[in-house]
Amino acid sequence: MRPLSLPLIGLSLFTTTSFAASLAVSSPDGKITFTLSDDNSQPTYQVSFNDKTIIQPSKLGFDFATAASMRDGLSITTHQRNSVDSSWQQPWGEARVIQDKHNELAVTFAKQTDKSSQYTVRVKVFDDGVGFRYEVAQNQALYITRELTEFAFAQSDKSTAWWIPARGWNRYEYVYNTTPLHDAPHVHTPFTLKNQDGVHISVHEAALIDYAGMTLNQRRPGTFVADLTPWSDGVAVKTNGKFNTPWRTLQIGDKATDLLNSHLILNLNEPNKLGDVSWVEPGKYIGIWWGMHINKNTWGSGDKHGATTARTKEYLSFAADHGFDGVLVEGWNIGWDGDWFFNGDVFSFTDAYPDFDIDEIARHGEKVGTRLIGHHETSGNVSNYRNQMEAAFALYEKAGVRQVKTGYVADGGNIKRIDAEGNARFEWHDGQFMANEYLDNVKLAAKHKISINTHEPIKDTGLRRTYPNWIAREGARGQEFNAWGTPPNPPEHVPMLAFTRMLAGPMDFTPGIFDMGFNGLGDKTNRPQTTLAKQLALYVVLYSPIQMAADLPENYLAKPDAFQFIKDVPTDWEHSIALAGEVGDYVVFARKERKHKQYSGNDWFLGAVTDEEAREIPITLDFLESGKTFEAQIYADGGKAEWKQNPYEMNIYRQKVTSADKLTLKLAAGGGVAIRFKAL
Repeated sequence: MRPLSLPLIGLSLFTTTSFAASLAVSSPDGKITFTLSDDNSQPTYQVSFNDKTIIQPSKLGFDFATAASMRDGLSITTHQRNSVDSSWQQPWGEARVIQDKHNELAVTFAKQTDKSSQYTVRVKVFDDGVGFRYEVAQNQALYITRELTEFAFAQSDKSTAWWIPARGWNRYEYVYNTTPLHDAPHVHTPFTLKNQDGVHISVHEAALIDYAGMTLNQRRPGTFVADLTPWSDGVAVKTNGKFNTPWRTLQIGDKATDLLNSHLILNLNEPNKLGDVSWVEPGKYIGIWWGMHINKNTWGSGDKHGATTARTKEYLSFAADHGFDGVLVEGWNIGWDGDWFFNGDVFSFTDAYPDFDIDEIARHGEKVGTRLIGHHETSGNVSNYRNQMEAAFALYEKAGVRQVKTGYVADGGNIKRIDAEGNARFEWHDGQFMANEYLDNVKLAAKHKISINTHEPIKDTGLRRTYPNWIAREGARGQEFNAWGTPPNPPEHVPMLAFTRMLAGPMDFTPGIFDMGFNGLGDKTNRPQTTLAKQLALYVVLYSPIQMAADLPENYLAKPDAFQFIKDVPTDWEHSIALAGEVGDYVVFARKERKHKQYSGNDWFLGAVTDEEAREIPITLDFLESGKTFEAQIYADGGKAEWKQNPYEMNIYRQKVTSADKLTLKLAAGGGVAIRFKAL
């Protein structure tokens, strides 16, 4: 029977059974099998890959505040099956067309003594991994205290894990750890590991809506339990009894790059709910931003105030002259004076400092052909922000702003909300309350045709498919840590991000620092621990539909040859391929530009980065179209380049290539290579 696409599904496709001990569903290629069981009236699941178990029998279920637990005494009562083979298009993204090919199994578990106590586990198995979720429909409010989902990894004593700690003060902004799996304690997702057979697995979630973010807590060695981030009152999730959980996801591959080439997270999200989103515009921007991080300017008012009318107009003109779409301006609105980290109660999102005239700036932007990018910093007081949000977006819409960067700077567990009785409550960034708060912000912005770039966010779970104006997020240590972080991001940070944080979705990392020595060179100062060529490669390696040229304009003018790559590289792609890489060591991406405005749709771009080790990486150019000739415009580390004392040496050269050719990429310690393949 030919697989049918989802819109053609009818009830006649489903089958029903009673009291089966176990049911299995496999991926279309047959390599992954997901099995559900009710042995001993205890619902469990397990997963195999290439005929070997990778997830041993793992528990399912819930505990509730007052209702009876759904953990044992349940048996399989019915099941349904389906197969899908279809495709869909992203309005913007790392690839234009996404294939959705999977086999599906929905199994209902119920108590024999109380058929009203039941849930359905829906499973979708793709060639690149698995997604499963709970579907509950009860007639009473259910307050979840624990989700019992386990991930019991096989070969756990011989596996390596890459992780950051969960529920810490700095949210997701930590340096990644590389340890034996058994040494990973309470961790955030995406959580990536490699077992003894070299199988790579990443655990995450998709479509996190009206639910608490899932962290993973290793209880028994090798067995991680879903640990939902609670409300301030200790409840994990508050529901009316009818809810679907986010999808619990396992991306699975024979090698590390299989994880990077997966579209599992996007496929498990619902299609676009906003309708026409032609107003969502990928692009590149500069900003009045880096100067504050390196103490050249200040967010607050005074002699060094960064966000002035004059400076913003200068930046807008520079952006227009060099092909940038916008200028981010931070520090323009009342509330930044003093220790702004704690100013959440006093920020105004409509009142500007006297030296910032938003109307004059809007007129100048329209004149030169580029736009102001807005900024809303809440300092963690989301009630103050919510009370002003409508007026703030209306102001920006009038000024021609199409994108807004939001900020939620506050320690983890310290988001301030005011409840219905007027009392202050303090929540986690990834709890249910904030999952809803972030999404409400995105939905309201859409009504004003504004896109949102969330900093200090809840983790990405693919909701950009459903709400395409959620264009980017932070959610990891970005470039600013290289200005003042102690320690700054290590050389392995980016090849680590590629296989961990970036599996969730786009990141606004803010690449493109050209002056590495603002605090001096060497390895003991706060500075980017990269070469100049690596900064260029970041534009290809770290995907985002919006990319910042983060340094000061004068630093770009001082290195015009290197700046040319930033001006040439697009942010919207027809196709992307991870060519090579190992977690935390190195990674190589090739991406083909999507046809749009000044981009012909014919050129390819390549980015390669390494950790502290110099490397030579052979690459076959068979991703290029056969029968065509390209000019490879190569930006490579110089022969004596290395990140500590000689980060600037770079060779820029050109050569003609075809799909039959090979290149050897030579990366210095902490270095990289960036290439534009221009179709001839």
